[in-house]
Amino acid sequence: MRRLILIAFLISAPAVAQLQIYLLNASFEGEPQDATVPSGWIPCQAGTTPDILPGVWGVYQEPVHGDTYMGLITRENGTWESVGQRLKTALSPGQCFAMSLSLAHSNTYAGYKLPLKLRIWGGAERCEQDQLLWESPLIEHREWKTYRFDFVPRASIQYLIIEAFHQEGNFSYRGNILIDRLSAIKKCIRA
Repeated sequence: MRRLILIAFLISAPAVAQLQIYLLNASFEGEPQDATVPSGWIPCQAGTTPDILPGVWGVYQEPVHGDTYMGLITRENGTWESVGQRLKTALSPGQCFAMSLSLAHSNTYAGYKLPLKLRIWGGAERCEQDQLLWESPLIEHREWKTYRFDFVPRASIQYLIIEAFHQEGNFSYRGNILIDRLSAIKKCIRA
């Protein structure tokens, strides 16, 4: 019986390992600098100039993982920043997926002091926002907190887009959000 269980595990192990889709540079590692899209990511909104932190714009919070993290802002003229990435494997419609990430807010981000939400979109084409997969609460805390969420695509998703978003009803203010440690995308485990 033990041998049968071991054989079943060894046969299924590669299939289980394939259920994870890893993002490139999921902790936004790089040389701390302003107006720089982290390696592995592409700008998805006009005027997107994310920052690799800490060490610029008065932000010195320690990362939750690795050496650096990314900061996104919104501006008083109603513009915001977003970045995206092509997934190594498309996410199939109708299947449940799970992921997590760590978020924080800085009170010292060079005048961009108000809290923001984070939105995660899925799309079939580069920077296309076909489906809102998740929206965070308003991030007002300075300490890092991990947020876990599940989502079910309505259509095939080839791109993931991360977007800074204003508080509901107010689309023109200077805010910031800090992002670190995106997990691999995994199929949901249902009981």
